[in-house]
Amino acid sequence: MPGGVEMYVAGLRQYVVKRLPNGGGRHHPSCESFEPEASVSGLGPLEGSAIRELVDTGRTELRVDFPWTRRLSPSAARTASADSGQVSVTVRRMSLRAVLHFLFDRAGFNRWTPGMTGRRNQGVIWKYLLEAAEAVDVAGGPLADRLFVPEAFNETAKAEAARRRREKLAILSPSDGATPLALVIGEFKSMEMVEEGRRVWIRHMPDAPLLVEGRLWERFARAYAPLFEARDADTGLRVRLVIAALIKARREHTYEIDAASLMMTSEHWIPADGVHELPLIDCLVREERRFIKPLRYDAPSAEAFANALLVDVGPQPFPLHLVSPYMDERGRAAKRRAIEQAAQDVWVWETDRPMPALPKVAKRSG
Repeated sequence: MPGGVEMYVAGLRQYVVKRLPNGGGRHHPSCESFEPEASVSGLGPLEGSAIRELVDTGRTELRVDFPWTRRLSPSAARTASADSGQVSVTVRRMSLRAVLHFLFDRAGFNRWTPGMTGRRNQGVIWKYLLEAAEAVDVAGGPLADRLFVPEAFNETAKAEAARRRREKLAILSPSDGATPLALVIGEFKSMEMVEEGRRVWIRHMPDAPLLVEGRLWERFARAYAPLFEARDADTGLRVRLVIAALIKARREHTYEIDAASLMMTSEHWIPADGVHELPLIDCLVREERRFIKPLRYDAPSAEAFANALLVDVGPQPFPLHLVSPYMDERGRAAKRRAIEQAAQDVWVWETDRPMPALPKVAKRSG
C-alpha cells in the first residue's frame, strides 16, 4: 500500500515478520499479509475475548467452551459448580467448530490462488495445520501438544508413522484422577457398527479407528445430516468431510471420541457452508481467481457473510453472495440484510438461475 504498512518481528522457532494484531485489513488484498476485517466473518465477535493476540510473545491464546481434561470422579465438578460468592464478566469462548475454523483460517486453507492448484494434499494439510497450532496456547498448554493430524499414508513407512502417532497420543494417559483429551483433525472416511458402539475411520489412519458410543454417534449423525448427504449430491464435484474430534484413551492405545464437529470442504480443502457453494468455488478455481472464503466460526448463521471474497479486483476485497432457493426464511433474511448493508457493490447469484459474469481481474502493478 502507499507508504507501507507497519509490522513487527516476533521470536518463535526463528525470528519472523508478522502483521500487527487486527492490522490485516490495512494491507493490499494481493499481499500475503492481507486479512479481511474480522467483521466479514464469524471471527469478529471472538477477537479480543475468546482469541487474544499477545504481541509481547507473538503467541495467540484461545479460550474454548470444552474441557481439555475429564475428571474421573464427579466430585470435582460438583465442587467447582458451588456458589463462588461473586459475579464475574461473562467471557466468550470458542466451540470445537470455531477452533477448527480458526486453524483452517490460520493455515490459509480458506484462501486460494492459482499457484495452489495440484499442491493441496494430505502432506500439506498435515504440515500447515500443525504449523498454525505452534504459536497457539489453550488452557491445557500449547495447542500443538494436543493436536494430531494424520501423516500422508505410505505403505512402506506405516510402522514409523504409527510409532510417531502413539508417541504423540501418549499425552492421553490418565494421571492423578484425570483423563486428558487431544484434538484429532482429519478427513472422515466411514463409520461401521460394532458390538461396543461405532468405529469411525479417518483417511490416512487405516490402522487406528476412533471408537464412539452409539448414542453419541446418533446425535452427531442427526446434527450433521446435511453434510453427510452432501456426498450424494448430484453436482459432479467431490465433497470432503473434515472431522475435528476430541478424543480420550478408553484403554492403552484405544482412542474414543468425547465430542466432535464436522466441516464440509471442496476437493481442494476449501471450506464450504453447503452444497450450493461448491459450483461457485469450483468456478473460481477453474478460472484461476484469487479469493478468500469467510468462515462462520460461532456465528448464528453463515448467511450473514459473503460466500466468497475476490481479492484480485482492486484495493478492496469484492464480496460474492449466493441466494439458494433452499434457504429457510431466517437464512434468506440474513442474506438480504448482508447484501443491503454492504458498503460497496456486491455480486449476487440466485443459484436457480444461470451464474452472472464475475467481476473482472484488475491489472496487477509492478
